[in-house]
Amino acid sequence: MKISYNWVKQFIKTDWNAEQTEELLTDLGLEVEGIDYFESVKGGLEGIIVGHVLTCEPHENADRLKVTTVDIGEKEPVQIVCGAPNVAKGQKVPVATVGTTLYDENQEPWKIKKGKIRGEVSLGMICAEDELGIGESHDGIMVLAEDLKPGTPLKEIFEIENDQVFEIGLTPNRADAMSHYGVARDLKAGFIQKEINTPLDSPSVSSFHVENRSRRIAIEVKDYNLAPRYCGVTISGVKVGPSPQWLKNRLKAIGIAPKNNIVDVTNYVLHELGQPLHAFDADNITDNKIKVKTLPAGTKFTTLDEVERELHEEDLMICDAEKPLCIAGVFGGLNSGVTENTSNIFLESAYFNPVSIRKTAKRHGLNTDASFRFERGIDPNFTEYALKRAVLLIQKTAGGLVTSDLDDIYPKKIEDFQVFLTFDKINNLIGQVIDPNTIKSILASLEIRVNNVTESGLGLTIPAYRVDVQREVDVIEEILRVYGYNNVEFNDKLNASISNSTRFEDYRLQNIIADQLVGQGFYETMANSLTTKDYIELADQLKEEHNIEMLNPLSQDLAVMRQSLLFSGLEAVSYNINRKNSNLKFFEFGKTYHDFPSGREEHKHLSLLISGNRKAERWNSPAQKSDFFFAKGAIAAILEKLGIENLNFHPNTNSILAEGTSIISNKKKIVEFGVVTKAILKKFDIDQEVIFADFNWDLIIELVKNKKIKFQPIPKFPSSRRDFALLLDEKVNFNDIYDIATKTEKKVLKHIELFDVYEGENLPEGKKSYAVSFTFQDENKTLTDKQVDKIMNKLQQQFEKQLDANLR
Repeated sequence: MKISYNWVKQFIKTDWNAEQTEELLTDLGLEVEGIDYFESVKGGLEGIIVGHVLTCEPHENADRLKVTTVDIGEKEPVQIVCGAPNVAKGQKVPVATVGTTLYDENQEPWKIKKGKIRGEVSLGMICAEDELGIGESHDGIMVLAEDLKPGTPLKEIFEIENDQVFEIGLTPNRADAMSHYGVARDLKAGFIQKEINTPLDSPSVSSFHVENRSRRIAIEVKDYNLAPRYCGVTISGVKVGPSPQWLKNRLKAIGIAPKNNIVDVTNYVLHELGQPLHAFDADNITDNKIKVKTLPAGTKFTTLDEVERELHEEDLMICDAEKPLCIAGVFGGLNSGVTENTSNIFLESAYFNPVSIRKTAKRHGLNTDASFRFERGIDPNFTEYALKRAVLLIQKTAGGLVTSDLDDIYPKKIEDFQVFLTFDKINNLIGQVIDPNTIKSILASLEIRVNNVTESGLGLTIPAYRVDVQREVDVIEEILRVYGYNNVEFNDKLNASISNSTRFEDYRLQNIIADQLVGQGFYETMANSLTTKDYIELADQLKEEHNIEMLNPLSQDLAVMRQSLLFSGLEAVSYNINRKNSNLKFFEFGKTYHDFPSGREEHKHLSLLISGNRKAERWNSPAQKSDFFFAKGAIAAILEKLGIENLNFHPNTNSILAEGTSIISNKKKIVEFGVVTKAILKKFDIDQEVIFADFNWDLIIELVKNKKIKFQPIPKFPSSRRDFALLLDEKVNFNDIYDIATKTEKKVLKHIELFDVYEGENLPEGKKSYAVSFTFQDENKTLTDKQVDKIMNKLQQQFEKQLDANLR
């Protein structure tokens, strides 16, 4: 949400700079994510002054150019070459002096320099409206009023506004702060806490009056539960046109493009007071009747964006005697709004049921400024006041007469909330005692009325616009945010209880592995479980029929529950690489979701994503790439930490992994890892290798849940190592050697290691050489050379028999 500081200061006077106010707003719970700077005219017209054209003669070397001498308020006039057809002697004109920066149509800066044009010196530039940014005309130079004094800065003549705009990350519960008035109201509470008593000024509507009653629009509300309050008034004889500059500046500052004076006023009041309004062309309202009602399911309705929509039976509509005009609180109809030919308007201000508006907006995939506020709950007591405010602004900017009474359909008033607040509860939750007088002062600053005071607490009335404050704990939260979280003292005493539980807890194991990965240089990521259904097409293993789809997705990018952690991880990889951070090691604990014929299932996974270099380049060593074997080592370290043994590695290539391996334990695939295919990486604009590992965490938990930890002393008898250099067929892998060795000698063979691989010259075609070490150890005695030799002979025989191996 964008909030203009100049606009806020219309309600609450302060000499604080934007940075001080930013800090206070954040402390109050309105987190400021950044401050933007707004200039109504780019550059602020710096360096632009009034000039008086003293002479204007044709250029000798160019038919379309003229040589002028211009008085710019200095001792001597300057010569300027000008190509505008309307430049003439005696004019007062805007002059950009040498060194001034102007901005082109793409807002790119360029500087006025001293130069020669076709042989004539030119010391500046006489400007058109569009060159200054204060208009769109480029038919010729801008001619100023004759009574202006040469040398007068143009920024003193035109309404140039500089503003600072807060980008506030508003939490969904703070519907009361979705306006400049609401932010100012919070600021007032913060100032009072800092002993700065500044009044909160509300725009006056006392001058509102009815000129005549010649054009009344009758209002009929069919369901008061859907529209508890509905106000309307008719204004006749308006003149639709551009808004005044001050109004345009306010809207531009918060990123809204001005349209015309009527629409701009409704947008202005929306962002000023938080009350959405809608202006109808009164001449398009059949029989001068407005009916607020639902329509039969399937009714067709074309909205302002020229999309024909099929209405739901619960969609609340604004209709006339014959046709629907608007989806209430959400979006207007194509032919009901204000156009340049409109002269009479019906202005609506209402309070609609938040749940109804939310369902309708989601149902049609519409998210407007109006629905954003209605579905969170606006102030029902501002409805009439905001309408009067808008009427006065329309009369000020577009003229017109109020030609009907202000109809206010409000059969059952929305009551304020009643809460009893106990002092003990405040002190227990906050953790320190706050003076009751301070509490009452904070409540008063938040417009929360204290009805009665007892020894135990306070009876309170919460205004209806605070829809998020209905319980005692909600009030305490309000007290604390104004009192200041930073003002809560730290306690030196720490209370903790030690649990002696034998119950297996998944999160403890998860934290152990997370700590290990962080120690290896990995960063934990947390991705959204919602994703786009387009990713299903990238992998054959994932099926569209297994998608769990959202009924009302926020967007197509968040339409389904993810079936794999890979794609959200690749989004993070791509994001980092695009920002020159290409050496990446990520891990994520998350769930996948599937809709199988047997029912919906969710499974927990641990994913690793590795790319780039694992070790940066140094003066004494080159960079080291994060390759397949680095990933395998990280995976093996995790499984070793978990105590999972009896692992079998099997090659696995599929539509996700170009080169992959599956790890099997107890006949179950617990890990799948490898290099992600280039086809998938291309979809994410990744042009470097990415290694992905997917741990089936649910299976891993089952394996380790009942596993006993074994402790044994370090053997006191020495180990013995022997090596073989084996000549093997190319298709033989280390796993084959490992399996044969462990089956041949189970008692004293403790460790097998492949320490060298050779393929190339001096070897027969189709052969390779493996250098393998074998470590033997008996826990009860020292092995003799004769015993070790006997085992090695037995191993050699098995390798020769089963693998057709030869010793080199």
